[in-house]
Amino acid sequence: MPSDPVLLAVAHGSRRPAAQDDVRTLLGAVRAARPGLKVREAYIELAQPSLPEVLRAQLIPVVVVPLLLGSGYHIAHDVAGVAASYRGGDVPCAPALGPDPLLAEALADRLLAAEGDRGSDGPIVLAAAGSSDPRSYADTEAMAGLLAMRLGRPVVPAYNTMARPSVRDTVAALRGRRYQRVSVAGYLLWPGRFAAEVAACGADVVSAPIGLHPALVKLVLARYDSVRVAAGQSRASRAGD
Repeated sequence: MPSDPVLLAVAHGSRRPAAQDDVRTLLGAVRAARPGLKVREAYIELAQPSLPEVLRAQLIPVVVVPLLLGSGYHIAHDVAGVAASYRGGDVPCAPALGPDPLLAEALADRLLAAEGDRGSDGPIVLAAAGSSDPRSYADTEAMAGLLAMRLGRPVVPAYNTMARPSVRDTVAALRGRRYQRVSVAGYLLWPGRFAAEVAACGADVVSAPIGLHPALVKLVLARYDSVRVAAGQSRASRAGD
C-alpha cells in the first residue's frame, strides 16, 4: 500500500531566524497530531530551503500547503505557480489557509485572551498584513465576517501595508464614532515587524498573532487532506481512461 504524500508546508520566510523557528514549532505540532506523516518545510524567500530546491530533491509525491492567510500573488505565482512547473504539473497545491472557521476560532481565542476579564462588546478591527491583489481583500473581508459570526460583534477589516483602509486610520475612525473601547485582532501568523506595527496602532487591546494554536494545526491537516484526496481521485480517474 503506497504511503501518503509528504506534506510540504511553504511559508513566506524572514530575515528574522525566530520566524523560521515558529514555522518549525507549528510543523512539529502537525507531526504530533498525525504520527507517521512526513512533513517538510520550504520558503518563498529570505530563508532556506526554497520551494524549488525541495521539489527538485523530493522524489516521492508531495502535497504543497501554503502557510499563508490569504490568496494573492504569493499563492498564485510563488507557490502554486512554482509547484505547477514541476513533474508535468502533477504537484497538487492547497489554497491559502484563510478564510476559514478554524481561523475564526483561533482569532477569537487570541482576542478574548487579550481582553481578559475586562471583556468588551465593542467593535473589532481585523488587522491583516495587506496586499495589492484584490483576491486578498476579498479573503480578509470574508474572514472578518466569520469572526463577527463567531463573537457576535462588528468586525472591520483593515490593513498594515499599502492596502487601505489602514489599521491606524480605522482605529481612529472608530474612536471618532465615540466607541469607548476598540479592540484589534491581529490577523497574522507570527510575531515580527508587522505584528509590532499593529500593536502600536492606538487600540485599547491588540491580540497576539495566531502562532501555535490547535485550530491552526487542524487547518493545516485539513488543507492537506482535502488536496490529497482530490489528487488521488484525479489520478485514479486518469488511470481508468
